[in-house]
Amino acid sequence: MAGCCAPEAKDIQQRKLLWAVLVLNALMFGVEFVAGWWAHSSGLMADSLDMLADALVYGASLYAVGRAINTKANVALLSGGLQLLLGGLVLLDVVKNIWLGATPDTQTMYVVALMALLVNVLCFAMLYQYRSGDINIRASWVCSRNDMLANAGVLLSAALVSWLGAAWPDWVIGTLIALIIIFSALRIIRDARQVAADNKPQTRCCTKVS
Repeated sequence: MAGCCAPEAKDIQQRKLLWAVLVLNALMFGVEFVAGWWAHSSGLMADSLDMLADALVYGASLYAVGRAINTKANVALLSGGLQLLLGGLVLLDVVKNIWLGATPDTQTMYVVALMALLVNVLCFAMLYQYRSGDINIRASWVCSRNDMLANAGVLLSAALVSWLGAAWPDWVIGTLIALIIIFSALRIIRDARQVAADNKPQTRCCTKVS
């Protein structure tokens, strides 16, 4: 009986964890998106869409908990595709800000990026014990790890914008965050395809004896 209950208890624990990190990322997406639009910051806008991508990954992971391995792989493929799309949107936002020549509000960048960093450190710590789990949980952990790097990048770009009096560091960090999202998405898609291939049903060839 204990052996039967253990996987179910683990699934319940994972669901609670994923709900927590999903809500945190969804809330920070809203805060960063509004702040990035108001402050004309490519870095904050990129980080906000990264938060949205993560919330989608967490939602997909939540759906996949307790399901068959092939279902998990398909869900991971979907979340990877959504991240790829959002990475492209981030690049478009950077191009728009370069075209407009908008200079970001560094004070807003500092405050909001620091808030996002604290949230992502919390999510990273919560997901750390599952970093070697199934493909969707691993994808969630990779997202949180990348987010902390992105948040640190936004803080660095805010410092450089203030120091240099130029907007290009913000454009650079926005581009780098977009590339992080895209490469992470490609990795998730690759891993999902590998899992699907490894668990593909084997077909048996039967030789007819006359």
